Amino acid sequence: MPALRPERAGRWATRAGVVVVAGAALLTLLATAALAADDPTAPTAPVDPTAPTGGLDINIGGNSPSSAITLILAITVLSIAPSLLLLVTSFTKIVVVLSLTRNALGLQNSPPNQVLTGLAFFLTLFVMGPVIADINHLAIQPYLDGQMSIGQAYDAGVEPLKHFLLANTRGDELKLMVGLSGEQMPADQDAVSMLTLVPAFVLSELKSAFIIGLVVFIPFLVLDMLVSAALMAMGMMMVPPVIVSLPFKLLLFVVVDGWALITTALVGSYSGSG
Repeated sequence: MPALRPERAGRWATRAGVVVVAGAALLTLLATAALAADDPTAPTAPVDPTAPTGGLDINIGGNSPSSAITLILAITVLSIAPSLLLLVTSFTKIVVVLSLTRNALGLQNSPPNQVLTGLAFFLTLFVMGPVIADINHLAIQPYLDGQMSIGQAYDAGVEPLKHFLLANTRGDELKLMVGLSGEQMPADQDAVSMLTLVPAFVLSELKSAFIIGLVVFIPFLVLDMLVSAALMAMGMMMVPPVIVSLPFKLLLFVVVDGWALITTALVGSYSGSG
């Protein structure tokens, strides 16, 4: 390999020295900036661990619950709303009676299930309106205003509902559930637990619904028997009696204003809803 000339070697040495000096200057600037950024801060005074800090706090504006906690509670209530609707309201009896009425008329899909369910839902709101208003006044609004805790709101809100359930639960069903629980019947019915009262109320509702359904079925059953006997007397045994009796049953139901009678009987069967 040929040797470099002296003047060319001197230029390479000068360039290398400039690069080394520039790199050293750059490293010095970076180190200075890092030391300036890592300057220690002044120590702070110790914080009392019992004093409120900026951690998790469910209350804002005094003792009122935060919007996040309120949203979580609302979602929880909505998730169990179907069970509450079926078990602690008048919905069960109303929808069963309406279904039995449709079967007594001999109609399979008219009115549709959606119509019966919607009618039962709004009749339930009508019956349970005073109870819902009491729960809102005694428990929900005080809790949202920060005047009650969750436990206190539950104790206050369950009282109107418990009063409604006790007023509309038959004594036989209540004694049955108390006996099955292995407990003694309390002297005061208000001392009955909700775990015992709710199934007793549901059984009582089903019994009442079947009684009303039986009363609705009897006139239509008599009409079916009369039509069947008339067809046999005329020798028209091949004609289904249900098809012939259906117009007469619809006529009878419309003449006596059947829906109004059933609605009046259902709403009037509840007491203690105020």
